[in-house]
Amino acid sequence: MLRIKDITYAVEGRPLFEGASATIPNGHKVGLVGRNGTGKTTLFRLIYGELVLESGDISLPNRARIGGISQEAPSSNVSLINTVLAADTERASLMAESETATDPHRIADIQTRLVDIDAWSAEARAASILKGLGFDTEAQQRPCSDFSGGWRMRVALAAVLFSEPDLLLLDEPTNYLDLEGALWLEAYLVKYPHTVVIISHDRELLNRSVNGILHVEERNLTYYSGNYDQFARQRAANRAVQAAAAKKQDLRRAHLQGFVDRFKAKASKAKQAQSRVKMLEKMETIRAPEDAARTVFTFPEPEEMSPPIIATEGASVGYGDKVILSKMDLRIDQDDRIALLGKNGEGKSTLAKMLSARLEVMSGKMTQSNKLRIGFFAQHQVDELFIDETPLMHLQRERPGEGQARLRARLAGFGLGADQADTEVGRLSGGQKARLSLLLATIDAPHMLILDEPTNHLDIESREALVEALTAYSGAVILVSHDMHLLSLVADRLWLVSKGTVTPYEGDLASYRDLLLARDKPAAKPAAQKPKVKRPTRDAILALRSDARKSEQRVAKLTQMKEKLDTKLGDPEMYEPENKDQAKVWQGKHAEVMTALGRAEIMWMKALEKLEKAEAQ
Repeated sequence: MLRIKDITYAVEGRPLFEGASATIPNGHKVGLVGRNGTGKTTLFRLIYGELVLESGDISLPNRARIGGISQEAPSSNVSLINTVLAADTERASLMAESETATDPHRIADIQTRLVDIDAWSAEARAASILKGLGFDTEAQQRPCSDFSGGWRMRVALAAVLFSEPDLLLLDEPTNYLDLEGALWLEAYLVKYPHTVVIISHDRELLNRSVNGILHVEERNLTYYSGNYDQFARQRAANRAVQAAAAKKQDLRRAHLQGFVDRFKAKASKAKQAQSRVKMLEKMETIRAPEDAARTVFTFPEPEEMSPPIIATEGASVGYGDKVILSKMDLRIDQDDRIALLGKNGEGKSTLAKMLSARLEVMSGKMTQSNKLRIGFFAQHQVDELFIDETPLMHLQRERPGEGQARLRARLAGFGLGADQADTEVGRLSGGQKARLSLLLATIDAPHMLILDEPTNHLDIESREALVEALTAYSGAVILVSHDMHLLSLVADRLWLVSKGTVTPYEGDLASYRDLLLARDKPAAKPAAQKPKVKRPTRDAILALRSDARKSEQRVAKLTQMKEKLDTKLGDPEMYEPENKDQAKVWQGKHAEVMTALGRAEIMWMKALEKLEKAEAQ
């Protein structure tokens, strides 16, 4: 059991915790959440003992082992599988000693202990964890130094999972995983045999893998039972009760103060007035919950272009003479929302580079609309910002002719206020840097926006704001993300990048998740035979959505026309004798619009019924 009791800690004079307490039972899986900068990572360091508390206590059972991902990614010449095996230090030590021990009693003790800790199945378990995180059998035998930093961090994650500490602390582990790896980790954490505390802004992970939420807010810790959605509902209810209590107290305080002000000078009422003054002094203030400034993203709107904005016929693309993707027949319209699915290394980034004209087509054909503008955001671009320049200076380089007021308004539209606008990028948080990169990617009002892992470093509020912005955005969106919540709310088409080509994925995200989690299971044929009713294709559903959207737009336009005519016909001057003929004309137009509106509403309802029926199959 992890006990946190009355802890107080400050950083550079700024208090992060003041008398905070919480208890996490053994075996619980807990999400540690709170806005960026509230002290989540600092709490981990306090639990590790890397930082010294000013007061209070953090305790664990005796001999309990704490584990987390090392800040230093392994980069030695040791193979991946041996790096992970070495993480179980007891097994590694016993195995080494067994090679040199000569005392028969000690040899017997070593072998008994190796059996107790199931040492002989360790290699298979390590290989299974590595496979789940994206390393095939061949890759597991290669040295860590062969892999990039992001892949080595996966090895570090595999090592700590393999070592199975009694308290597992994970800080944003999905930031360096793809969708497949993130889904595997979700399932693995549910079955993990000990206590887990995970800092994450991945809503789906917090809904599927934890049974408690530890919330950091206003220098305190509050524990909620249940997953993230349950926490959000409970917190909203608590805040409503608190706001109502504060309002009620304000009314009571105003009533008491009013009595004091009216009668404090009258001798006959002096005692009663003094009594109410004492009541006011003893009244403990109930503070209404203060909502932090709402997170926003404001994408500029592009002009409409004729479809398709991009089309390919038999296209292939790659690097040098090596073809990565081929036989691609693709079409993108301006109202498309497309998620790219597929394991890392299959070509999602290559496809994104081709669509953004960063890679030329090797064969076949790709056409795009004239004057097409494309915005591109990739995680590496955050690291390419000028760390000694401010966000305002970055925008001045892009828009030298714009005044500071306009540039600052642009920054504010991405949640970067006056303080952040004048702060060097090197001192900004990861989330603030990501906002700046998103602003730079969208500043030209692109007709198509390609986003590669846009939610890394963004907190939950920022992710929800990004969903809203992408939903309202009138350009095409191409998404690569491990955030299932983002994909499920934004994408309406799925493309699978696999086996050297790109094809529409006919299922939905839930079926793709089931497919990934079941890929190691031998029997998958019954699932393939289950749907006897032929489901509409993704393109068919997309066409129905387009019909419904166009019908809705027509109803909206006709409604506007009706309202204007209602206003005109509501003018008394229209019915003066000299305007008699004109009134008849406008009444005729009103009748025509009402007839057209009735037909449009019927067409809209039929379009919605067709769409609902298709999506339900």
